[in-house]
Formats: sequence, structure tokens, C-alpha cells
Amino acid sequence: MNKIAIITTHPIQYYAPWFRYLAQENDISIKVFYLWTFGITQQIDQGFQQSIKWDIPLLSGYNYEFVPNHSPNPGTHHFWGFKNPSLLTKVQSYQPNIVLLMCYNYASIYNFIFRWDTRKIPLIFRGDSHRILPRTGLKEWARRQLISLIYRRFSACLYVGKANYNYYSYHGVSAENLFFSPHAVDNDRFFSQTQEAFKQAKLWQQELQIPEDHAVILFAGKFESKKRPLDLLQAFIQSNLPQVSLLFVGAGSLENELRSQAANHPSIYFAPFQNQSQMPRTYAVADLVVLPSYGAWETWGLAINEAMCLSRPVLVSNHVGCAQDLIHPNRNGLIFQAGNISALKTCLQQAFSNRETLKNWGEESRKIISNYSYVQATQGLKDAINSLKT
Repeated sequence: MNKIAIITTHPIQYYAPWFRYLAQENDISIKVFYLWTFGITQQIDQGFQQSIKWDIPLLSGYNYEFVPNHSPNPGTHHFWGFKNPSLLTKVQSYQPNIVLLMCYNYASIYNFIFRWDTRKIPLIFRGDSHRILPRTGLKEWARRQLISLIYRRFSACLYVGKANYNYYSYHGVSAENLFFSPHAVDNDRFFSQTQEAFKQAKLWQQELQIPEDHAVILFAGKFESKKRPLDLLQAFIQSNLPQVSLLFVGAGSLENELRSQAANHPSIYFAPFQNQSQMPRTYAVADLVVLPSYGAWETWGLAINEAMCLSRPVLVSNHVGCAQDLIHPNRNGLIFQAGNISALKTCLQQAFSNRETLKNWGEESRKIISNYSYVQATQGLKDAINSLKT
């Protein structure tokens, strides 16, 4: 039996179902150590700029413990957001034979990594960082040395996709210590709700007063600069697409500016933040889902996984971490150069030049995403564990 201690920041809607899946495996026993209660208690989300609490179960079906966090300003938005002095002793008392870390760039995790005796119990890391937008200079050199030093503490690393694999390689992790554990969402939840989601989407489109004969371009997420919703708005206006509407779903710091720029356009709509139970319907209303993010911050883009579960064609920038893995150009979507509004406009025009082709792209999305599930993620973890025994 592999007794695994999993350390992660807080309950996350994408990870909790995987933990439930792992708990059902015959050869694995897990306990998740959370460093913060965000997601299960009503708290302010920095990106959405509003108080939220996820409305799907995040703590059922597996063993877990909340490690007290003494940070005066808890959160993932800064290094000192996690100060959990009892983390080491809590994990030791569980007596695992493997520790899986899902993050490291916080005070508590650094303290744990460098105090943990890796000669007795190995550490495995699963992350999703990439270097799609490379940085240079002395500061980047120093950063590379530090991260490479951290990775030497891990006996194996799990990579979620091609860009993430290259990130590990850049920081000195050898190929024999890298194992594919793809980023995944709860595919089964979305698959099982597909039929009902499309029924709800028709009604929702009417409620939003989007014309019934209009196709819908969807942006769903935080209205913040790194997500580049303003790029999409401008590209949509310039594309001049007949019988197509643009729907922004979410909230954030750019909301007022988005609404101001959209004020005189009759085919741009807004809907508030949608909780997890409403996300299948949210994707179902779309004929194309767009993620135009810029920079190093969109490490994967799990919203794209969710959209593909609902058989949606997808359009992403080349800075989105999943682009190389999930988007097959002219097969299930398109990729454009991040920050290039003209290129984004061209892609929108191409996508809606043939509605039947667009529908076929969506069907292909569902086929592709079937290979990015908790089954494959778990197999990668097991492969890494088995490698430690040889």
C-alpha cells in the first residue's frame, strides 16, 4: 500500500474530485493536508473581487486535515500567504511513505521542503509552470538557480503537459524523473450533465436577451489584465461578424472598462460570476470559447478542459499553457499570438466562416479531452511511485 501525504494550498474544484478518485484506488491511501480554508468558507477572491464559496462538495470522499494558517493575510497571491508552523509535524504524524506536493512557492512549503528528510521518505512534485514567455537577465539567472535547487529535493516530478515538461527540463530535472500526469477536470460530471446543460443554456440565452438565431462567443473567468478580455472585445468589434454575440461571464477589476467600451455595441452581453454548479450551462450556451491570456500566468487554463467536455470548439492564445496539448489547429480550434488583436480578429472570422466546421471542431474537442482525465493523471503518479522502487 502506498501511503501518500498530499500537500496543497486549499480545496480546489479541479483537485478535490481527483483526490476522491485516488482514495478509491486499491493500492493507494491518501491524506490531504490543506493550508487554508478558501473555497469552502465565504471569502474574498482577489481576482473576482467578490466573496465566493464553491457550491459543489470539495471535502467528501477522502481523508483530509486543515493545518492552521497563521498568516495575517492568507492567500495564494503572495509568498507569506501561508504560515503553517505545524505542517511538518502534522505530516510526520501521518507516517506516509511518499509525500506529494502540489505547490512550493510559499513560506510554509519552503520550510517543509528543506526540513523534510528525503533520504527516508521521498518527495514528489506536481506543478504546471511554463516558460512560454522566456525571461532573461541576472534576476532570471538567479531565479533559475533557486528553482533548480528546489527541484533537486524531489525524487520525481509530474508534468501536466508539453510546456510544463520543458519548464522542468530547463530547471535541470532529468527525463527519467519526469512522468506525465495531465491536468484534468471532473470529466464525468460534465459528461453526465451535458444534455441538461444544453436545455438550460437555451433558457439562459433567452434570459440574457441574446437573439435566438445568434451564435455566442464566450469569455468566462476573471476580468483582469492577464486574462486580456479587452483584447477579445476589440477583436470582436473589429471582426464585424453577422448574427454573432459576445458574452462575458464573470467579474473583476476590468468590468467597468469592459462595460464602457461595449456600451454602444448591440451584440455584447454580460452575466455575473457563475458558481461551479452552473458551469456546464455556461459552456453549453457558447458556440466558441475563447481564452486570450497574455504572459506566464495562465499556466494551463482548466476552463478549456471544461469547455471541451461540453463539446465546445476553443480559441486560445499561444501563452496559454494547454495550447500545445489540447488545441489542434483546424481540428478542434485555433491558436493565435498573445496580445495580437488583429490575429485574434482573423481567428474569430475564420471560426465563424463555416458553422458546420465549427460544430465538427466541438465534437473533436470531446474526443481529445477524454484522454485528459483522472485516469491518466493517476497513472502518471503511479508510474512515478513505481520508479522510486527500482
